[in-house]
Parts: sequence; C-alpha cells; structure tokens
Amino acid sequence: MNKTLNPDPLVRFLGKPRAEFTRADIIRYIRENDIEMVNLRYPGADGRLKTLNFVINDEAYLESILTCGERVDGSSLFPYIEAGASDLYVVPRYRTAFRNPFSAIPTVDLLCSYYTKEGTPFEMAPEQTLRRAHEELRRVTGLSFHAMGELEFYVVSPREELFLAADQRGYHESTPFNKGAEFRARAMEYIAQAGGEIKYGHSEVGNFTQGEMMYEQNEIEFLPTDLEAAADQLMVAKWIIRTLAYDYGVDVTFAPKITVGKAGSGLHIHTRLMEGNRNAMVNADGSLSVRALKAIAGYLALAPSLTAFGNTNPTSYFRLVPHQEAPTNICWGDRNRSVLVRVPLGWGEGAVRMVCDANPGEQPAAIDTSLKQTVEFRCPDGSADIYLLLAGLAVAARHGFEMENGIQYARDRYVDVNIFDDRHKEVLARLSQLPASCEESARQLEAQRAVYEQYGVFPPRLIDGVIARLAGFHDAELREACARDEERIRELVRTWFYCG
Repeated sequence: MNKTLNPDPLVRFLGKPRAEFTRADIIRYIRENDIEMVNLRYPGADGRLKTLNFVINDEAYLESILTCGERVDGSSLFPYIEAGASDLYVVPRYRTAFRNPFSAIPTVDLLCSYYTKEGTPFEMAPEQTLRRAHEELRRVTGLSFHAMGELEFYVVSPREELFLAADQRGYHESTPFNKGAEFRARAMEYIAQAGGEIKYGHSEVGNFTQGEMMYEQNEIEFLPTDLEAAADQLMVAKWIIRTLAYDYGVDVTFAPKITVGKAGSGLHIHTRLMEGNRNAMVNADGSLSVRALKAIAGYLALAPSLTAFGNTNPTSYFRLVPHQEAPTNICWGDRNRSVLVRVPLGWGEGAVRMVCDANPGEQPAAIDTSLKQTVEFRCPDGSADIYLLLAGLAVAARHGFEMENGIQYARDRYVDVNIFDDRHKEVLARLSQLPASCEESARQLEAQRAVYEQYGVFPPRLIDGVIARLAGFHDAELREACARDEERIRELVRTWFYCG
C-alpha cells in the first residue's frame, strides 16, 4: 500500500490498513510516538459518542485497557436497560484507533463495542445489531454490503456583508462568497486523519441570513466501504465537525430542518453489494443487475419503517415535503432527485475516454469504473441513529432477495419523470407515501417489525423502545398545526438543533 499518500498517521506509521490493526500495533504506536492518554468512545441512545479518558501509567496498564476495556452504566446510556442489571463492558475495536486531532495532550482514541457481564455481545447495542444485520445479509445472499453517507450540515456564524452570497444559491459556491470553505477543509483533514475515507466536500444549496447570523450549508461525502466501517466513520465525523466548530467559535447543526422555505439537511446513504472485489449491482455493460433490482425492492418495501431509524424527531417530517428535493413517495429512478431511491449517474464504457478528450495526448487508464456505481437511499437525515439505520438498510437489501416478486415489485415502482410536476399527476397518484410524522413511522415499524426481528437481527425489546420513543412525540398533526405558526416552528428547531 502507498503509505505516503494516506492521511492517517497510524496507517503511515504501521504500514498496514486499519482493518489489520492489532493490540500490539496500537501499543507500539503509543510507545514510539509518546502518546500519554487513551480515550474509549462508544455511541449512546442519543446518537452521540460518549467518552472515557485514561492516563497511561505504564505499559501493563495500557495493555489492560486495550484488552479488557472498562465497565460503564448501561442504564444511563440506553433507556431500555434497567438500573438493577445495568453494568456493561466497553471493549475497543483496534481498527478504529485514531490520533485525537484536538487534544493538547498526545492522545489515541478508539471506538468500542458493548458486552454483557458474561462477556457476550450486548444484543441491543447499535453496533452489535449492525454486525448481525451484515452477517445475515452475507449468509442469505453471499454478498457483502458497502455503504457511504452524504453528511449535510449548516455552519452558523455572524453575518458578513462583504461578498454576501445569494439566498439558496450556495451549491458548490467558492470563496469569497462561501465563507465556510476553510472550516470544511479543516474538518475534512481531521476526519481523514481519523480514518474517514472521504470522496469530496463542497458547499450545498442552503445559504441564507437571518437577523445577524449567516447560515451556510455544507456537505462531506464519503467513499463506499465496509458497512460497519461506514457507520464508525460517520460517527467520528460528526464528533469532529462539532468539536471543530466549538474551537472556531461557530455553531453547527445536522438538524433536518432549521427554518421554513430553506433547504433542509439530509443524510443520503449510498449502497452497493459486493461479490469479492466486484460490484454486484452492475452488469458488464454498466446496466443495473438483477441483484440490484432485488435490493431496491427491499429498500422500497421497508421504506415506511426505515424512517424509524433514519428520521427520528418531529422536524424530520418538515423536510420530507414536496418540491424540496426530499422524497415523499416510495419509488425509484435513474438520476432523478424527486424519488426515494436514486441510481446516480454512473461511468459507462466511454467514461475513461473523457479525460483523453479533455487532455489531448492522454491514453485511457485501466480503472474499474463499475465500482463507482451506487444506489442511493434519500430520506434519512442528521437525526438518524447511524448504526440502526445502516442495519435496517442491510435488512431491507436481504429482504429484497427473499421477496418472491422482488424484481417485478421494483419494476412496478420505477419512474422516469419528476413526480412533482403537474404534468405527471397520474404517476404521483399511484405511488405510496412515506410517513408524515414520528407517530406514523412508529406504526409502520410495528407493522413491519417481523422482517427486522427475523434471524435475531433486531431484538424485540429494541424495536419496542424505538416504537415507544417515536409514538411518544404525538406529532401526527404537528406539521399541519405549525404551518402558519413561526414561533412554534422556531421552538421545535431549538429543541432538536443538536439532534443525532
């Protein structure tokens, strides 16, 4: 591997990919780089990373931390754990180790998995649910699942009049009209150094001023990678972006909607099924494969209940409205941003010749462009429980393979028009709709829970907890009630500003 181009200092030092990190590797890096502290990090039910800090006393103590982990109070982290049986272990996953970019004290951080007092995986832990979902997908289909996220967020800072950008015209804007470019670049640098496999970053459509504050929407998009690694990367990225914002003295939100009439923020998830090193979602000629159609069928069939993991607070449903490039109907299409499941523009046979036209004298390169083709699930937002959402998508893909009529189910829900255009009302009329509230999402999860619970992937008690939380919002009529109540909308935004 080319160590010189990899931004991750642990990868460069150890000379191996993160998936091959061992305990001995971590100890050697710590010893030879004068690391003084170790942080163990793990997700709570609120979707945020929690932290335990350790001062390294000696190598024996370091080995103990890396081998045994530590005890935590599970009842304080997850509402469905009783206080009388709440002790859990958090045990580090070596492949997640990264150099903390913020600590003045040289520190290495590691993400952890949860285990019970018996030393068995804690079945209701989000990362364990994700692992089981991936294992069952591989067992049923013989394929591995890759995913990546498009992480959208707003940076909020004091208004600047000089080179003020046009309202809602921020897409791919450059400096000086885009004021947050340096912040985004620094965030990308830190995420990459922490092991995040980034595709690119850019400013997004959302750009507006409100009072004395300026709101600039950004997006950082990742590269497809192993399902569990994709979840870990998104968790670390959100932590880095928020911590960096605090250092910069600006505010950041991943909230799905922060004001009416302005672009909301999503967490679009791109997926691909892999057969070894080959993309199983495309045929040799670049067209979608039968296996891709099966996965799409599963995404569409379970879409109503997938919102329970990807759209988890009432403001999520202020984003899922027509004409906002956010999906409301259950359908799919090619290069169509009005659909729920989108097949983005891929790179066909002529793709490698474009560079020769742009650069006369160049010869076509031998690149497997089929790996670039993904299938995008567009309704999730920044409130998502990342591990449960990706687990749900893996379950949905598996379900598509198990549906008797999966291929036809997908074909019947294909659209090649803008469904929100008045000229295509008849197309819109025949499509099912996504839930319009957390309450409705809870009902859909109850109706479809058997698919998630199959093979023991999602524990029933976990499903019960998600349903209870969503139903507890009592928001069935909230979107309509708030239509003309700006103060109520602002209060909801304040409540869920730091969601996810």
